[in-house]
This record gives sequence, C-alpha cells and structure tokens, in this order.
Amino acid sequence: MTSPAGPPPTGSGDGEHKRLKLLAVTACPTGIAHTYMAAEKLAQAAASRGIDMKVETQGSIGAENVLDDNDVRAADGVIVAADKDVDLSRFAGKRVLTVGVAEGIRHPEQLIERVQSAPVHREGGSPTAAPAAGGKERSVGYKALMNGVSYMIPFVVVGGLLIAVSLAIGGHTTPDGLVIPEDSFWMDVNNIGVIGFTLMVPILSGYIAYAIGDRPALVPGMIGGWIANTGELYDSKAGAGFIGAIVTGFLAGYLVLWIKKVKVPKFVRPIMPIIVIPIVATSALGLFFIYAIGKPISWVFEHLTSWLSGMTGTSAVLLGAILGLMIAFDMGGPVNKTAFLFGAGLIATGNQTVMGMCAAAIPVMPLGQGLATLIRKRLYTEQERETGLASLFMGCFGISEGAIPFAAARPAQVIPANMLGGAVAGAIAGLAGVEDAVPHGGPIVAVLGAVSGVPMFFVAVAIGTAVTALTTVALVDIVERKRGTSVDGAGLSGPEPLLVGAGVGAGGAIGVVPPQTARASAALVKGGSSNGAPAEGATSEAESPATTPEALSGHLTAQTVKVRLDAADKEAAIREMAALLARTGRVADVDELVATALRREAQGTTGLGEEIAIPHAKTDAVTAPVVGFARSDEGIEWGSLDGTKARLVFMIAVPEAAAGDEHLRILALLSRKLMNAGFRERLMAAPDEAAVLGVLSEIQ
Repeated sequence: MTSPAGPPPTGSGDGEHKRLKLLAVTACPTGIAHTYMAAEKLAQAAASRGIDMKVETQGSIGAENVLDDNDVRAADGVIVAADKDVDLSRFAGKRVLTVGVAEGIRHPEQLIERVQSAPVHREGGSPTAAPAAGGKERSVGYKALMNGVSYMIPFVVVGGLLIAVSLAIGGHTTPDGLVIPEDSFWMDVNNIGVIGFTLMVPILSGYIAYAIGDRPALVPGMIGGWIANTGELYDSKAGAGFIGAIVTGFLAGYLVLWIKKVKVPKFVRPIMPIIVIPIVATSALGLFFIYAIGKPISWVFEHLTSWLSGMTGTSAVLLGAILGLMIAFDMGGPVNKTAFLFGAGLIATGNQTVMGMCAAAIPVMPLGQGLATLIRKRLYTEQERETGLASLFMGCFGISEGAIPFAAARPAQVIPANMLGGAVAGAIAGLAGVEDAVPHGGPIVAVLGAVSGVPMFFVAVAIGTAVTALTTVALVDIVERKRGTSVDGAGLSGPEPLLVGAGVGAGGAIGVVPPQTARASAALVKGGSSNGAPAEGATSEAESPATTPEALSGHLTAQTVKVRLDAADKEAAIREMAALLARTGRVADVDELVATALRREAQGTTGLGEEIAIPHAKTDAVTAPVVGFARSDEGIEWGSLDGTKARLVFMIAVPEAAAGDEHLRILALLSRKLMNAGFRERLMAAPDEAAVLGVLSEIQ
C-alpha cells in the first residue's frame, strides 16, 4: 500500500502502473444540485487521468455513497469541496485539501493536482484551506457561530411557544406578574417550555465549541454556557445570557484545540478525547468564568442598577429610551434583566411608569425580527423565515428571547436595530406616561388589563417594531450587497434554488392554458406537433392513460415537455416554461408563480453549468408538484457557473405544504441523471416531444 503522506509510485518492477486512489466529499449547507455537480466533475476529472476516486455527497437528503474505513485506509488523498462543516477526524493521517464547493465544479483538475501535495491532516488539527476566488470558505468563527445557532433554534421555538401558549390560556394578571396557578395543567406546559429556554443557552455555547474543537469541546462548551447563564454561581442577579454563551463557546472550542496540541505519552492518547480533555477544559473554563469573568459582570450590573435609580427624576423620554436600549441589547441577558428588575422593583413603590417603558420595549425585538422576515423574504433562509413566524408569536406574549437566533446569527446588524426600536418604544411610552402594574411586557399584559394608557402603549410597540424591522432589513441588505449574494445563499455557496412555476401564452400574455390544449399536448406521445395541436390519429390522454410515458413519479408528463423554446432571454424563458406547467391545471395563481420564479433568479442563478438550468421554487401558487422541460437551440444566457448558455431547461414547482423532502428528491434525481454526459446527449438529440419524454422517463 502506498504511503498516506505522499503520492504513490508511478510504476513497479513488473511494469504495472500503480493507480492513484483519491476520495472526495462534496456538500452544500442545504443543497442538492451543486453537491452532485461537484461530485460528478471531480469523478470525471479523476477518470480522465486514470485515477480511482470515490465521492461522498452530503446534501439535504443526507449522506450518500458514504466513505468507509477501508476507503480511507487505501486513499492517497482527500478533497473536501464543501460550504458546510465536514467531519475530518476520519481522515487523520491523509492528505486533505479543503475548498468551497464552487471549486469542485470549476476547477476539479486543479484540485486533483493540489491534493497530492496538500498538508497531512492530523487528529485534532485542521488542514489548510486553499480556495480560489469564487470558492472561498466561510471563516471558522462564522461556521462555529452558525452551527450553534442552528442547534439552538429548535429550543427557542419549542420553549417560547409552549410558554406563550401556557400564559395565553392559563395565565392571569396579579401584582406579582402574569401568573399561572400552581399544580395546573398549564403550569406543567409552562415548565416544559422553561426547560427548553434553560437548555437554549448551553446548546448555543456547546455547539459553537463543537464546531471548533470537535466532540471533546462539547461538554466544556455546554457546561460553560450553563455557568454563563446562571448568575447565582458568581453572585449576579442576571446571568451573562446568550452573549456570555457565545463567549464560552469560543473559549471552550479554542481551549480544547490548544490542549490537543500538547504532546502526551502514547499510553495517554486514547483517553485524551473522552476523559482528559473534557475534564481539564470544563474545569478550567468554569472556574475562569466564575472567578475571572463572573465577578466583574456582577459588579458592573450592580452599579448599573444604582445608576438607573439616580435617573428616575430625569426626563421620562430619556429614561424610556435608555431602558429600551438596555431591554433590547441582549434579550433576557444581564443588561436586559437589569433594566427589567429595575422597573419591576419600582412597581411596589407605586411607580408603574418605569415598568410601562420596559413593557413597551420588551416585545419589539421578536416582533421586529419576525416582521423583517416577512418584509424581505429573500434576505432570509427558509429556516429563518419559519423562526420569524414563531418570533412574532412570542413577541405578542412578551418573550424577547424569540429574537435571539437572529441576533446570534447577525449581531452587527440585528442588535443595533433592536436597540434602536427598543429605545423608540421606551421613549414613546415614557412620553405618554404608559403604566404597567405587573412585571411583564408585550401586548398580552395590555389585553389582560394590566396596562393603563393602552392606545399609546400599542402605538409605542408598533412604531418600535417597525423601526427595528426596517433598520434590520436595511443593514442586512447593505451587508449582502457588499458580499454580492443573498443571505439564503443565492449563488453557489448557499442553499439550492427554491421552486417556481408559471404560465404564459405564446405571445407572452400570462394565463392558464385551456383543458382542451392540455389534452392535445398529452396526445403528442402518440405522435403530435410541437405547437400543441394533436396529430392525425393521435390518441387522447383519456383513451390510453396507462401507456403515456412520464418521469419523476408523474410530475413531468407530455403536457410539460417542449422541444423548442422560443424565448431569447432568461425572463422570457421562465414565462414560457411556466406555460407548460399551467397546462396541467396545477397552477392556481400564474402571476404569483412567475413572480416567485423571477424573485428566485434575482437571488442567484439557477444555471448549473453543462448547458443546464433548473429554475425552481416552492409556492402555494401551485396545488401539486409539477415539473416541465424544454430545449433551446441557441442557448439562453443564464449566468451559469461554467459560462455556458442554458439549452436544457427544467422548471420545478412545489406547493409550500408539500415542499419538504419532495422538492429535494426531485432535485436529487435530476442532478444525478443530468451529470451523465450520455444522458444529456440523448436528451439533446431526441427529435420530438415523444422521444424527449422517452429519454426523461428514465428518471423515476
């Protein structure tokens, strides 16, 4: 077997040639098509050089063609073309080259050359990433933060929604706040939600650490996050919150990386990752936070409370703005709790206006961030948009933590926007003299009668929410324009294109094709013309449904195939393709379908290269999944990655409710098959619709 640290010999004494054996892993954050395109390009480049290569793909439907221990043992090098974290521990001792997934598509030959001299990956280390322009990897810090946020989101959503529901149905106002009776069913629901919220912060910290230091960093990261969020451990009334968790996550991750570099005797190495590293890192981080970081935090916020007490005689507008800034800064963290406890403490003295300022600011962050996801959907991933809906719900019940996932993911844009909106809401409430008789905030306290000055309270909340949403959208948009891509990954390094479909007539007018036209198109299988008119002797769909070829589980049929596109540009092509989908009767709103398709293209090209384009999206403008196909003789400029014009155009439309795995399955099937050069050639050479559908029927 060849040495893992270098390329194999080119020959042997008996004249036989030793074939180089390489492995590859391709992956997108939520993608399918780009994952398979990179895999196919690498495999083709390897085959052309007489190199054995096995490629593992990691798309949204999971890992396929997984590399096993025998594969790794025999490999001379590993290429990782991915825009998400890939576990490299299994490749210890092998040459590993890590690049963005774009490089796997654009420069597979160069990657094969470069991996033969790539650095050897050591256990606990990270190989040198060497992406070229267009294949740039995200920084380790960014990936780690996003890893923590993605694992935290379910805890925020589940915990927040359970608390909100229990308060809405089982709660009532008392001088002590919005209270749920003890030993009631809704108190049990509330307690479950509280557990979710309690775990949220350590989960964030733990999975940030995990992304940096791998499994040994998980325990110190989680325990560190728990300590950061539990102020009692360092004599603070308010813990360090999610900001503290981010700090402990990075500290734990890099501490573990440092410990891994320490040389230890050989007999100790097996227990390092499961005993020594977790114990040392957890103890060191926990004690450091309690004694070195926690005490200063406690001191700062004690004096901050004293400072606020000295401001009670100043301008109500100024005090409201300051309290709003503090409430919005860390959403349940120490700054937020300091302001909240200050306002709650004054209720007993008969001063309810300070709590009124806090109550108006408390819901602004979740409401504002949720509204932002509705205002500019293209700036957010699908997961973020779903979290935005939950955030809106939590905001109505005064659960400011609903905005934490957004703040953790984009602190530089979201936190300033939150603070501005919170300050505006607090200032307006202070100016209007809004009062809150219970230590809680959000619209729920007004609905339950704990607020005086209800109209102005809602004005303050509404204006603050709008300010936060608009500011967030503006700041995120500025950043993404500078980056040259949309947040949801328009372009190569993000998620796969969403799904769309629409219909237009031959003259460009949008409309649903009459049923008789659809029936005529179905007859093309038995012999028809490309203009949709049935040929002589053609059999209708109703007469012989069992013999009608179809592809992609029936989503692509004769009704949605066209041999020649008339369109000369991308927009016209999408409109013309949409006409095919409309023939099926599955298009409920053609205009919305077209608009959704064009919005998706504005985010980033759906041209995949190899003369292929797959515009797609999910929208309730269609009632069932449907796929169309058409060819362009001249080719259409689609902004494809390899510069080729699109001649094979597929269009996919899936309703929101049925999106899920179905659109991923369709994309996976298409991507796999279209990477076969022979299949593409047969598809281009098919003379008519019937022949085209015959080729496509291979995709089931």
